[in-house]
Amino acid sequence: MTNRWVALFEISERAAAPFSVRLDLSSYDLPSLKLIEISQPPIRDSESHLPSSDNSTSQSVTGQYVRGVVKEIIHDPGRGAPLARVSFRSPYKFKDRVETFIANEGLFTGQFIYAGKNASLTIGNILPVGSLPEGTVVSNVEEKTGDRGALGRTSGNYVTVIGHNPDEGKTRVKLPSGAKKVILSSARGMVGIVAGGGRTDKPILKASRAKHKFAVKRNSWPKTRGVAMNPVDHPHGGGNHQHIGKASTISRYAAQGQKAGLIAARRTGLLRGTQKTKD
Repeated sequence: MTNRWVALFEISERAAAPFSVRLDLSSYDLPSLKLIEISQPPIRDSESHLPSSDNSTSQSVTGQYVRGVVKEIIHDPGRGAPLARVSFRSPYKFKDRVETFIANEGLFTGQFIYAGKNASLTIGNILPVGSLPEGTVVSNVEEKTGDRGALGRTSGNYVTVIGHNPDEGKTRVKLPSGAKKVILSSARGMVGIVAGGGRTDKPILKASRAKHKFAVKRNSWPKTRGVAMNPVDHPHGGGNHQHIGKASTISRYAAQGQKAGLIAARRTGLLRGTQKTKD
């Protein structure tokens, strides 16, 4: 072929505008080729809204979700649940960001985690509670949007989605204590149950295990009873045998140092019968 192909490049003057390329092959005897127009550059795999097949982390160009990979699962002293280190690709800088999450049951290293309203309903994914169907169990749920999780964070606990109110943009959930709470539908949570369930089923049996348990937590063990103290150390101390010697209830407006026992109690004693609670 003696003639050369002619390519006419039409580039917009604005850098932000998509460029166009036109290949004019109509004057040549090439029946299989036609006029080709490209209005914008093809979307790279990392910018696609569909998960890519490589092992790198990706950021959605539409902002509907971000993807990260679980690098390791670590133990946190003083916490019953394990933690997961998840690596995300930074949307603003050419580097990876490593975030720490409370690990859910079934999470493993190398697993991809998707965070966003378009993420699938899979264990480990992070979605707004308004996007979850009723009956879904989630953990580390935000009480206020953006507080990074405040409900259902301890080992083996979870929050259940009960119902939605699209008009007000709120969702009703059931907490691990059994109480019902209304939160914003934009509050996020991780699908699944917090790992480490059944940790408290094993009895402590001896004092040395309790010593090591609270050594990494706080100075709250052992606790000395007030009736076992001297009168100068506690209002309940003293006497020929261990007894309080007076009413254990105390006024809310009592002076500091006198507040020991049942402070401003509405009632005392055992609960007789059953109490009905509204759902």
